[in-house]
Amino acid sequence: MRVPEDSPDRAARSAPMRIGIIGAGNIGGNLTRRLTALGHRVAVANSRGPHTLTELAAETGATPVTVAEAAEGAELVVVTVPLKNVPDLPEGVLAGAAEGFVLLDTNNYYPQQRDGRIAGIEDEGLTESRWVERQLGHPVVKAFNGTYAQDILDAPRPVGDPERIALPVAGDDPAAKRLVRELIDALGFDTVDAGGIDDSWRQQPDTPVYGLRAGVEGVTEALAAASPERPAAFRG
Repeated sequence: MRVPEDSPDRAARSAPMRIGIIGAGNIGGNLTRRLTALGHRVAVANSRGPHTLTELAAETGATPVTVAEAAEGAELVVVTVPLKNVPDLPEGVLAGAAEGFVLLDTNNYYPQQRDGRIAGIEDEGLTESRWVERQLGHPVVKAFNGTYAQDILDAPRPVGDPERIALPVAGDDPAAKRLVRELIDALGFDTVDAGGIDDSWRQQPDTPVYGLRAGVEGVTEALAAASPERPAAFRG
């Protein structure tokens, strides 16, 4: 299929990145599928080992690696594992990443459903992504945490399509946030700047934007309507 000159797919293919994905669940697996299709060189890892990723590798051309190897040479590292497992990632897991790499966090805090009580979030009032930063020792950009995994495959639309979905993106580093927003655009989605990581509570579970399938205007309104009070169902 010929790719139009102004297609985001063409832009992505002209500047492939080395991307490491830690976590091969629904979000991680579908990001692997889409990012390899855009021409990026993807290394993907999970907690069970590379031998469990042979089918995904055969399907996508991604390289299955150990978690400790996933960030090696990566310009973008995606962490998409259960929040409670972030502190258990190997020490120095990001040490081999490329200079100036961007760390993308897709995680959510589900204390009652999965993660148990995390003191930094509950007692210090940290956002999930600020807590992830502390665990990994590197600034993060938060995105995809409220996105349906299947939408990554099924919902991309060209620029200007009235049904094109927008995703909120939070981060403190403007350059890192810009790279993530450009990548999401190439994947077929609009983005809305959701502020810094301390503002990322606006896109955590049970906020108006969480799971919302809407365009830029709808996502902007949903972010503005969020309450900083964490709902009881999402407190430990």
